[in-house]
Amino acid sequence: MTDDIFFLDASELAARIRSGELTSVQVVQAHLDRIAAVDSKINAIVTVNENALAEAQAADDALAAGQQVGPLRGVPFTVKDSIDTAGVLTQRGSPIFRGRTPDADAVSVARMKRAGGILLAKTNLPEFSYSTESNNLLSGRTNNPWNLDRTSGGSSGGESAAIAAGLSPIGLGTDLAISVRGPASHTGIAAIKPTHGRIPMTGVWPRVPRRDWHVGPMARTIRDLELGYSIMRGPDGQDGFAITPNSVDTGKRDATPEQLRVAWFTDSGLGPVDPQVAATVRQAAEALRGAGVHVEEIDIPTLHRDNPLALFNKQHVMELKPAMAEATAGHEDERFTMSTTMLATPDTSVEDYVAAEQGFERIRDAYAQVFTEFDAVLLPVLPIPAHEHDATEFVIDGQTVDATHIQTFTVQFNITGMPALSMRFGTSSDSLPIGVQIAGPWHAESTVFAVASLLESISPVRDQHPEF
Repeated sequence: MTDDIFFLDASELAARIRSGELTSVQVVQAHLDRIAAVDSKINAIVTVNENALAEAQAADDALAAGQQVGPLRGVPFTVKDSIDTAGVLTQRGSPIFRGRTPDADAVSVARMKRAGGILLAKTNLPEFSYSTESNNLLSGRTNNPWNLDRTSGGSSGGESAAIAAGLSPIGLGTDLAISVRGPASHTGIAAIKPTHGRIPMTGVWPRVPRRDWHVGPMARTIRDLELGYSIMRGPDGQDGFAITPNSVDTGKRDATPEQLRVAWFTDSGLGPVDPQVAATVRQAAEALRGAGVHVEEIDIPTLHRDNPLALFNKQHVMELKPAMAEATAGHEDERFTMSTTMLATPDTSVEDYVAAEQGFERIRDAYAQVFTEFDAVLLPVLPIPAHEHDATEFVIDGQTVDATHIQTFTVQFNITGMPALSMRFGTSSDSLPIGVQIAGPWHAESTVFAVASLLESISPVRDQHPEF
């Protein structure tokens, strides 16, 4: 029974709990057992909720008493350790915050609980969530469950590894430039960064630069992503960016494949891509075409002029440096890689800062034009499959690039605020997952989910899991 439980998705678990086929206690215990058996190799979990079984029993009792059942009643979920959880450690990947226990849940966590979810555990991350490798001085490094010598990504790398390995069916991550989609691609799961502001950042740290930060669900199936998104979205009266009513959706939720137009590219001036990644994007495009979707390869000239990662790196330094200096003041000996690097980075001039913002505006304009013709864009998530730990540069298709290049295809949707989803569609020659990214117009999550669901239904790698 346990083997069947920990690789079921959250939607199926909820249905079986409602029907009485499973109890919440059985489901939570199965995942706790899986953590005990597997996590010593992966190091995805940093804190287990000691009350999880008691909360599962309360969920079972409420169900037996005929109380109202939320869509996640009795289903466990995990949370990245930068997101506040009441009464459960939230230490932000740094010994500076060792022992920190919030009094209140982040809004996203509170909404998952109101939907019936059971907080199972907190997951690992980089120092302050600012890196593409989930490693820190407090809880160490997370490994990729497909190959322990490879990264699970960052900054939501603990969350991605936990879900991929069956330690959790669904979880919460955050995304500044890559941080739910990149880890999802590395570990073969799915994740969405919704339109900026769709899910409030209240109770999430850091919030600088908040105009680029997002909260997003991570899971093994597209229907679970859509479920998590539907639960967490909506204004909360505290986050000034979370202002769009839930009724606003500019997408095509019920479109048939024949009614969808999808553009795709693998380059568009953003730099080198591993041939296996490019081939996977092409295969996904052809799969959509075979399903009846109008598919067309495009190029976006603006991206040749305005590299989104280069612009992002110039701009956000001036906001991160003061925030990191403040967070680490008096704790200089407890700084790790990212804070040390950031504080040593030269300041950006006012002229370069303004030029970066103007470049962002040109990229927004370019995508606005794309979406007058197309409903969604298909492209790589990452330029390469999961790489070895602590890499500082990559050789991709004969070109040597800095390791920050890993963010090139994802960061553009943070600075534009558009929804973007990562899902697996291929496998590398060394048996690692390869993902594709689906982006849509502002507030068109329903279109992104529709395209992703269609791709999932015809995926050649559906329901594959790492073995332990």
